[in-house]
Amino acid sequence: MSEMKKLKARLELEDGSVFHGFSFAAPCSIAGEVVFNTSMVGYPESLTDPSYHGQILVLTYPLIGNYGVPEKKIIDHIDHAFESDRIHIQGLIVSEYSFDYSHWDAKKSLAAWLSDHDIPALYGIDTRMLTKRLRDEGTMLGRIVFFAEEQHFYDPNKINLVAEVSTVEPVEYGQGEKTVILVDCGCKYNIIRSLLKFNVRVRRVPWNYDFSGDDFDGVFISNGPGDPKMCRETIETLRKVMTRNKPIFGICMGNQLLALAAGADTYKLKFGHRSQNQPCVEVGTKRCYITSQNHGFAVDGRTLPDGWEPWFVNANDGTNEGIRHTSRPFMSVQFHPEAAPGPVDTLLLFEDFYQMLG
Repeated sequence: MSEMKKLKARLELEDGSVFHGFSFAAPCSIAGEVVFNTSMVGYPESLTDPSYHGQILVLTYPLIGNYGVPEKKIIDHIDHAFESDRIHIQGLIVSEYSFDYSHWDAKKSLAAWLSDHDIPALYGIDTRMLTKRLRDEGTMLGRIVFFAEEQHFYDPNKINLVAEVSTVEPVEYGQGEKTVILVDCGCKYNIIRSLLKFNVRVRRVPWNYDFSGDDFDGVFISNGPGDPKMCRETIETLRKVMTRNKPIFGICMGNQLLALAAGADTYKLKFGHRSQNQPCVEVGTKRCYITSQNHGFAVDGRTLPDGWEPWFVNANDGTNEGIRHTSRPFMSVQFHPEAAPGPVDTLLLFEDFYQMLG
């Protein structure tokens, strides 16, 4: 066993709980919000999802790392292997780490990839016990600590995380006839890839970019990390755009921002939804879709103003999973129809949005 496998470290929670483990990546102390994901696969996509920015991720599947990590695949200026240009988690916690990996597309180990990005990771943690604590007590702040280093707790939800992950200037993709403004609040690459399957030109703009006077055919609001109420500039721009009656569609953070722009309220969930098997029922039907999700905040469906209605609800806990206007082309979902990782049951919603463009 190598020295890296023997290097001890610990995860400390704000309630005083301590979980001892061993390092398999960068030996650096960090802090963040500790959350769990119950997915079985998809760690390359999840770890590069900007919605995890500021968080220490606990993976509940017992064996991680066995299929390694692929290399970047840049096609038409977009990476087709990952969901952004870097790893966004603060740190990773797993039960068992596979030091040997095997996959036809793997180019390096998960440990090497994390180390390249200076991300700490621990194995040998009782993730079942840890997840049960987070489920019962709610999401908590935590810190990964090596040796006797001092590491203060850090609450990412008190800062504007979207501003840290959004593009800093407009970027265009595709040559289609219809123009879609993509509001980048921490946009996953598969949202862009999914839109470009249609005859559109995507203009990706910063979260605080005022595009209300621009020429476009529709607006798409991306996913993103943190508290949606931090994005005051985005909310104000959406309110102005809504007066133009152009099609608007939102995903995850986009669902929350559209709700806030409409006059509804959002709140923080106890432990959030982070998995690839969340069942969502389309309101007014018997259709239930299995969806991929990654969010810690939700829309309070009881606060939707006149003219708005719930579109989807979570079959597990009844929380809001989507909203839509009853007469205008505005709608959004809390889950991820673009998947990556996860099921593609709701990928059809991208085609619905394209049809709305006229």
